[in-house]
Amino acid sequence: MSPELILAIAALILSWIIFTWLIKIVKTTFSTAIVVAAIVLIMQLFFGIGFDAILEAILNLPQTLQDIFSGGEPQRSSAFSTFLLSSIVR
Repeated sequence: MSPELILAIAALILSWIIFTWLIKIVKTTFSTAIVVAAIVLIMQLFFGIGFDAILEAILNLPQTLQDIFSGGEPQRSSAFSTFLLSSIVR
């Protein structure tokens, strides 16, 4: 076998491996996006928690974790407090 043929076969195999790896990443990303969208929709429909409250909780997560692990009381955001009060009043 000539070296060019071996190189072409190796390039073809490597291209196929990279292509299948890329397809797996795209499928995983798509399924994760669908799961996140479903969770946000369920929280909105059943609990009345909007996307802005979820985003605020995610952005405050480092501070909340720091408060929890340092032994302090985690600070509640205004959106979270509003949600708690509205669910208690119901």
